[in-house]
Amino acid sequence: MHYLASKGFVHRDLAARNIFVSESNTCKVGDFGMSRDLANAPYYISRGGKIPVRWTAPEAMYYHKYSSASDVWSYGCVLYEIWSLGRLPFKKFTNAQVRSGLPFL
Repeated sequence: MHYLASKGFVHRDLAARNIFVSESNTCKVGDFGMSRDLANAPYYISRGGKIPVRWTAPEAMYYHKYSSASDVWSYGCVLYEIWSLGRLPFKKFTNAQVRSGLPFL
């Protein structure tokens, strides 16, 4: 993630499903379909579309502002997935509840 940020990119879809592990246990980030070039700006403003609700930072979900900081939030969700052996972040909530209640969780 540091490499992406150093090159001015934001991933926007970091989740365990997008981390590829080789036979030698080398991990690589993949699926750059939602990634964007920040073009020397501090953040990228999305114009809509589907988002991975359970991995999306509050500022990205509510204000559509994506930055390397929002990727760090997503990375935290990935760590949760790993440490919990594959449980979804915010598993006991529906997507709608996560979307409406994230600032208060």
